[in-house]
Amino acid sequence: MIVLGIVLVLQFALLHLAPGDVADVIAGEVQADDPAFIEQLRRDLGLDQPLPVQFALYVRRILTLDFGMSHAFNVPVISLIAERLPATLLLMVTAILGAFAAGMVMGTVAAVWRGRWADVAVSVAALVFYATPVFLVGIGLILIFTVWLRWLPMSGMYVTWVQHTWWSFTLDVARHLIMPAVSLALFYVAIYTRLMRAAMLEILSLDYVRTARAKGLAPGRVIWRHAARNALLPMITMLGLQVSSLLGGAVLVETVFGWPGIGRLAFEAVFRRDIPLVLGILFLSSVLVLLVNLVIDLIYTRLDPRIVLR
Repeated sequence: MIVLGIVLVLQFALLHLAPGDVADVIAGEVQADDPAFIEQLRRDLGLDQPLPVQFALYVRRILTLDFGMSHAFNVPVISLIAERLPATLLLMVTAILGAFAAGMVMGTVAAVWRGRWADVAVSVAALVFYATPVFLVGIGLILIFTVWLRWLPMSGMYVTWVQHTWWSFTLDVARHLIMPAVSLALFYVAIYTRLMRAAMLEILSLDYVRTARAKGLAPGRVIWRHAARNALLPMITMLGLQVSSLLGGAVLVETVFGWPGIGRLAFEAVFRRDIPLVLGILFLSSVLVLLVNLVIDLIYTRLDPRIVLR
C-alpha cells in the first residue's frame, strides 16, 4: 500500500508538472481557442480546485477504478485498458516463460560442458541475443518469415475476416504470437542463460553435489534435481525485477507487429497526449509489477523452505 501511495503521488505530480493541462489538450484537439470554453472545461474537470482537493478527488477516482475518459478515443479509460490487457498479458507470459525455460536449459548446458564447444556456442548466442535491439529482431523476423518464406502473418493478433471455431482461433492467435513473443524474449534469454550458467558453476562445485555424485546418483538427477533447483533462486529474483522492463519492451514489440495490447495503446496515448489514458496505464502497470513480485516471494518459499515471509 505504501508503494501504491508513492505511485499515486508521483503520477499526480507528473500530471501537474507537465506543460499545460488536460483542458488545454482537449481544447487543442477540438481546435477551440475561446478562453471561456477552456475555463468552463477546467471547472468541469475540477482543475480550478486547490491542489490538495484535486489530489483527494484523484485518489478517490483511482480507488473506484474511475480513470476518467480518454479524449483521444472518447471512451472510459478502464474500458480501453480492460480490452487491451489480455493481449499484453498473453504476450508477456509467453515471452517471459519461454525466455526462462530457454535460459535455464542453455545455461545448464553451458555450465555442464564448461570450456567445450557447447559452452562457446551458447555464450556466443547469448551475446548476440543481448546485443541485438528488440525492434531490429522484430523487423528481421518479419523479413525472413513473412516477406521471404511467407510462413507467419506480419501483424495483428488474429485474422478478423474469417469465421473461427475455438480451435482455429487458438491456432490463428498462436501463429500471430510467435514472432512478437520471440522478439520480446530473446534479450531475456541472454540474461537468464548467463545467470543460470554462473549459478550452476558455483553450485556444481559445492560439497552436497559431490556427495550426491559419490553416492552413485545418475548425472541427470544430480544436475536437474539437486543443482538446478537451487540455481533457480537468482533466476526467480531476476524474473520479478524484469517485469517492468518487459512492459517497456512490449511497447516496441506491439508497435512493430501491430499487436493490440497495452504497450501499443500507451504509445498511441503518449503520441496523442491522452493524459488520463497514460496515467491509467501507468497505475495499472505499477499494480501488475507489485502483484508479480508478491507471487515471486511466494514461489521463493516453495523453492527454499528456509525462507519465511513475515
